[in-house]
Amino acid sequence: MNTRPSAFSGTLAAVALSDLRTSKPLVHCLTNDVVQSFTANVLLALHASPAMVVDAAEAAQFSPIADAVLINVGTLTQPQADAMLAAVHAANLAGKPWVLDPVAVGGLSLRTEFCRQLLRLTPAAIRGNASEILALSGLTSTGRGVDSGDDSLSALPAAYALARETGAIVAVTGEIDYVTDGERSVAVAGGDALMTRVVGTGCALSAVVAAFVSLPGDRLHNVAAACRVMSCAGELACRTARGPGSFIPAFLDNLWLLQADALEQEVQP
Repeated sequence: MNTRPSAFSGTLAAVALSDLRTSKPLVHCLTNDVVQSFTANVLLALHASPAMVVDAAEAAQFSPIADAVLINVGTLTQPQADAMLAAVHAANLAGKPWVLDPVAVGGLSLRTEFCRQLLRLTPAAIRGNASEILALSGLTSTGRGVDSGDDSLSALPAAYALARETGAIVAVTGEIDYVTDGERSVAVAGGDALMTRVVGTGCALSAVVAAFVSLPGDRLHNVAAACRVMSCAGELACRTARGPGSFIPAFLDNLWLLQADALEQEVQP
């Protein structure tokens, strides 16, 4: 097992982004109520197609039609959990990948027990901050709600273990993102602190991860590409944004306009 993450190639990110824009995947998002509109706009800016089908019966019908499914437990209720389970089971039967975003797991019993139930249903990828990944692995974390109190590198051993346990690609996001399949790992640098002052960038990243896991090829690289696309667009947006209010339109514009040369610029972890 290679426990020392290598820097992720911007060239690979550029290739994956080109593939995504060509394939225009349909992503079924069962996500939290706070971020639905922003998540949809992020996917549209990348030429993907979002869908928010939340009734349990309809979710089971729709997930086999989609190219990938996102399960985000940020505002979880029991009816939402029922719809999410229905979507996951139908996606698995149809051979469609799904992604888990375990928002604020560890501190609250409903979402913690539900996420651990979902781990047994073969997610293609798991995307969370360091505290969420630690808690999902059954370890002690210092998260407070959606805010991580842990460094992303400190959660990398837990991510390795979680990837080996579930077969999923696990992305621990933070100042530097780490992505692992349980054997290999890559580090994805970039982004800007301003991205943490806007609601929904992490949740939208999980939807983008779902879009990228629908692509053929090396799933580890595809998930890392999703992380790099988002961090790069964030960097570019922060060059002109004056604060959180102007960041959002600048971020969406930079996702839309993002080119290979920006992704290929060297960013050291």
